[in-house]
Formats: sequence, structure tokens, C-alpha cells
Amino acid sequence: MNDLIADYLAGADVGKRATMAKAWICEMVNRVAYQCVQLHGGYGYMEEYPICRMTRDVRPIAIFAGTTEVMKIIVGRMMGL
Repeated sequence: MNDLIADYLAGADVGKRATMAKAWICEMVNRVAYQCVQLHGGYGYMEEYPICRMTRDVRPIAIFAGTTEVMKIIVGRMMGL
């Protein structure tokens, strides 16, 4: 990730790598949130607990950043697939 930022600041074309990073980050944050809910059991679904609010707030990130499927299509086109 640091290389991506450094390359961007140096003026390199980082479009494909940035798209891949967005897709990966969105996927990972949702996986981590899901595992945290599983770890907390029923408390993960009760609004009184921070884990529920965090998980709820994480879910739309993939939508706001562009769905993972759209990111995959963009990367595929950039790779000539």
C-alpha cells in the first residue's frame, strides 16, 4: 500500500493497482466485521454493543466505493481480459 501511495505521488499511473486495492480493502473489511460478529455471538446483533454498530457501518463501504464485482470488471478490462 505504501508503494502505491509513493508511486501516485511520483506521478505514476496507478489506476489498476488502486482499483485492486479498493476491491481488496472492501472485501477484507467485510470479512473481518463478519468474523467479529461471529466471535461476539448474539451480542454482535444487539445495537447496544459497539460491534453491531461497527459492522452495520462497514457494510455500505463496498457500495460507496463501487461494488467488488465492478472493481473486478474494471481490473479485467485494464488487463485486457
